[in-house]
Amino acid sequence: MKNSLWLLTLLHCFLIGRLVGSSSVPSSTWTLSISSSVGNQVVLPCSWRTRLGVQHPPQCHVQWANPTDTVFEQRGDERFEAEEFRGRLKVPEDQLGSGDCSLIITDVQLGDTGSYESFMVVDAEQSRRTRVFIQSIRLSVHDHKSVQTGSPGGDMVLELHTQHSVRVVFQGRNSSEWSVLWVKGGGGSPRLKKHPLLRQLTLKKLKSSDEGTYKVLDKQGLSVSTVQLSLEEKKLPTVSLAQVQDRAPTGVADRSSSSVLLLLPALSITCFL
Repeated sequence: MKNSLWLLTLLHCFLIGRLVGSSSVPSSTWTLSISSSVGNQVVLPCSWRTRLGVQHPPQCHVQWANPTDTVFEQRGDERFEAEEFRGRLKVPEDQLGSGDCSLIITDVQLGDTGSYESFMVVDAEQSRRTRVFIQSIRLSVHDHKSVQTGSPGGDMVLELHTQHSVRVVFQGRNSSEWSVLWVKGGGGSPRLKKHPLLRQLTLKKLKSSDEGTYKVLDKQGLSVSTVQLSLEEKKLPTVSLAQVQDRAPTGVADRSSSSVLLLLPALSITCFL
């Protein structure tokens, strides 16, 4: 009898736990995938109105979290950001009351890749608060890849893409070694100049030894961008005979016309005789 009562009690606690957990555990049907390049702005969508079933909550208390910790939280004037996102997160405050609880990430980084879950924190009975799950999003951040073709003596512009770019390394076309060309704050090749306002570098007076692979790295050593550079000699424009004649000086053309006109009277006299 005691064993049966114990089993019923255990089953009852298990069912209660399932019911309570179901209000906050995300459902796979609410998962959304978003992709972005490093340095861009990305919006993780969130709309609390359809999930809460009310027009206006007593107070907008939004929370965003990843699997390990809270990323962002805002309740009225109170605001919290995780250290690795400092200064890069916000919600549209002017639209929060009407249902838009989207998280806006500026200057998105490779380390931001991962899963994010949004919640609205609402008041429950007996002055308790509970989290209501809104949306689950999978964010993928990737680096930039490009191919550039330059000419000897010309310049190459290398985009940094983000304020967190701290180093540029180079591997020659026929080399297996990487060398440091630029370090944020000073150091590197004197031919690589940082723009005073824009997030870009310029490599001056290209030469054949500059052909190869350029990588922009962040603080964690992750690749922000990869650029393949090749050089081509400038070809001189070809000029046809017709173009040469068209470009002949006006005086030459006038003299040719005059000589033809002088021959006409002589021909007329010969024919008369």
